[in-house]
Amino acid sequence: MGDISLAFQEQLNTLLLPLLALAGLGFLVSVDPYVGKPAKRTMLAINAVVLALIAVNYSSILLESAWNPSYVTLQTALDVFCYIMRPVVIVLFIYLIWDHPKRHLFWILAGVNAVLYLTAFFRPWLFSVTEDGSFARGPLGYTAHCVSFLLLFGFLVIVLMQFRSLKWVEKLIPLTNVAIAALGPLLDSCCQTNGTVTFTEISTVFCCVFFYIWLHLHFVYEHEQALLAEQRIQIMISQIQPHFLYNTLTTIQALCLENPRKAAAITERFATYLRQNIDSLNNSALIPFRKELDHTLVYSEIETERFPNIHLDYEIEDEDFYLPALTVQPLVENAIRHGLRGMPKGQIDIITNLLPDCHEIIIRDNGKGFSPHELPMEEGPHIGIRNVRERLQKLCSGTMVIESGEGEGTCITIHIPLGKELV
Repeated sequence: MGDISLAFQEQLNTLLLPLLALAGLGFLVSVDPYVGKPAKRTMLAINAVVLALIAVNYSSILLESAWNPSYVTLQTALDVFCYIMRPVVIVLFIYLIWDHPKRHLFWILAGVNAVLYLTAFFRPWLFSVTEDGSFARGPLGYTAHCVSFLLLFGFLVIVLMQFRSLKWVEKLIPLTNVAIAALGPLLDSCCQTNGTVTFTEISTVFCCVFFYIWLHLHFVYEHEQALLAEQRIQIMISQIQPHFLYNTLTTIQALCLENPRKAAAITERFATYLRQNIDSLNNSALIPFRKELDHTLVYSEIETERFPNIHLDYEIEDEDFYLPALTVQPLVENAIRHGLRGMPKGQIDIITNLLPDCHEIIIRDNGKGFSPHELPMEEGPHIGIRNVRERLQKLCSGTMVIESGEGEGTCITIHIPLGKELV
């Protein structure tokens, strides 16, 4: 009786460390503010599966210590569960690092593995449990190992591709985890042990803990970069607002000297416009294209009142998308101030199209143009073309291409990818 109690105590001591590690990991993941909800759920699911694998392995040891031929089906079920869930853990790790629709394909491998092992209840192709409790591996007995190694290889490729911009030192933890995860099953196959916790389970617990540390550091870095980007965007917005307002009021001031009645009418319209749209001018996120078009219309109407030689045409085929506030208006303003003033007849065309993979905005003028090597840039508090391009890229993965030539006018084309146009 004393020997049984001592053996039971030793088994509990062996289980204690991995159980404490998983319990602590579960708590840290739950309270970590940097880990998003999807990653949190996936990490907790991995934790739960590993705990279940340890519990099932310990149950097998208890069955073995008090073996009875009637336990054959139960032991088979426990073994089937372990062989099915080990590849599942690797698929869940893939979900942690790869947010891509094709990641669901990895479930096909895990599903095929599960179906094959469920046949163990009827056929000994993979393994069988004899009446004396012995484990007999069948001709397909290494199916779970092969599937796991394929999944680990896929995981390795994703790490190298997904985090190729990181230094090799920063990739060390996920790459080391792949090696450790592969080593566990190999040791279990080569070394016959009667331990309470298998090498596979030890390696999995190790991978969970260290992979969480790596994810936490990665998420913290991404959070800091997002804060820096947000600060930069706020600075750019603070530059845009006074620039837009100052230039509009300057134009109205000039009209006051030339045509006071017209200036009064335009001032009233501009005041109404500000009441309706000041929130969008203050928006560092995205606004509907229609609002941005309204900004541009008000500004261009004020400018064309002062410079009647400038005419704007609009061909709006697509307006159901979002973009950064004050994107089109500064480009139209740039065309008027630097390209069309002083010309006998100035023309600006604003065109939108819905392409198969993006929303397209074209701003074209017949102004003075400029050399491609001399991109016009405003200085000081003024918003420049580079500012607009950077906000497009950061806020909606948009691109801006400028084509111009001296005396040939300028054409600016903006592309906003589908799926990035919604807030």
